[in-house]
Amino acid sequence: MFASQPDKAVAQDLFETKARTAYMIDAETGTLLFSKDPDAPIPPASLAKIMTMELVFSALKSGQLTLEDEFRVSENAWRTGGAMSGGSTMFAELGSSIRLEDLIQGVIVQSANDGCIIIAEGIAGSEENFARLMTERARALGLEKSTFKNATGLPAEGQVVTARELVQLALHMWREYPDFYKYYSQLDFTWNKILQRNRNPLLRMDIGADGMKTGFTEESGYGIVGSVNRDGKRLFMAMSGMASDRERAEEARRMLEWGLRAFERNELFSEGEIVGEAKLYGGTKSSLALRADGPVSIFVPVANRDRLVARIVYEGPVEAPVEEGARIGELRVWIGDMLSQQTPVYAAETVGVGKIHQRALDAIEELLVGWMR
Repeated sequence: MFASQPDKAVAQDLFETKARTAYMIDAETGTLLFSKDPDAPIPPASLAKIMTMELVFSALKSGQLTLEDEFRVSENAWRTGGAMSGGSTMFAELGSSIRLEDLIQGVIVQSANDGCIIIAEGIAGSEENFARLMTERARALGLEKSTFKNATGLPAEGQVVTARELVQLALHMWREYPDFYKYYSQLDFTWNKILQRNRNPLLRMDIGADGMKTGFTEESGYGIVGSVNRDGKRLFMAMSGMASDRERAEEARRMLEWGLRAFERNELFSEGEIVGEAKLYGGTKSSLALRADGPVSIFVPVANRDRLVARIVYEGPVEAPVEEGARIGELRVWIGDMLSQQTPVYAAETVGVGKIHQRALDAIEELLVGWMR
């Protein structure tokens, strides 16, 4: 079950893409299905609006806002994000007040820059203040690199995201806000008697897509965050660096369909099953049984099952006493050279402190083994 070194150069051989950076996971098991330079910083363009909506959905969930709340259209929002700006807009009228639910649909379906600025000013007083909240929220969610300078994703120095963190954010949005995630599958929205269609090309491809967002800047090229739910699988992906919107649509479709077709679920351990042992120091026994918090499943490549490698990783030896349920380390699974899944493992038993002669023997063994490491 456990091997010393995973095979090399396998993950990228399974699939090729024109994207400069890409990342895709299975939502249920957390299995990493594909990765290509996922931590490279890229300008987010309109993909930043996913974080804008995260702040909105969080405020709605906590009761700080309601869908019926109204936000006033400032001159700044009208000029910077409105029709005269030349960018994507919901054509909000200067001085008017707009329901939050309409603004949400404008931002998600129409990618409305004016909608983003209206929301930002209404919540934080200014777009600058709101962008600061976006970055703070990113850090709270564990997104260490994503940094925001505005609510729209329009080019700004220092504003970056990564493919990995975009997928992490998308997964969070789906898990945390099921009542609001539905807006990402909305095909069109009419505002001021103008019908605009959702810019996400995946929604019309009949592949089970139900989100999320597209973006473009000259520097990062055409990018997309997408999600599909089909045949009992839910995948999230992000990619950037395509040369055109057509190439973006095709590459995103190919990657998602490959992910749905080329992997199948494999249960590594059932609930309560011992997954391995950790070396124990100073205890009534020399090893500690470990288990996960529930069953451990992973999606493996149909054509490369033999490339699966698993290893328990922990800081050791573990010192007694240990209480059952204490977190000890992780079960890490590789597909070839790609770290595909990390699952916390816990003590499956309680082990007390051993007698003095046992602790002395452990101390001698640790001294010798530790010196040899």
